Amino acid sequence: MSAIQRIALVLTIIGAINWGLIGFFQFDLVAAIFGGQDSALSRIIYGLVGIAGLINLGLLFKPTEEIEREPHTEPTR
Repeated sequence: MSAIQRIALVLTIIGAINWGLIGFFQFDLVAAIFGGQDSALSRIIYGLVGIAGLINLGLLFKPTEEIEREPHTEPTR
């Protein structure tokens, strides 16, 4: 998994947690942290989470064998 896919996955998880908080507690964590739903920073975060979801959509169509057999490289020192 590439670095971009990992970042996208983290952003997607953050978005899922935020939606869970909205659904269960009517609390928007992103809006609370970044100044409301209409603030520019909140809208940027929402946009990044949406783009991350689109990037992760590609994982649905990646063959299982390819996911399991990705080469593991050791970090160089």
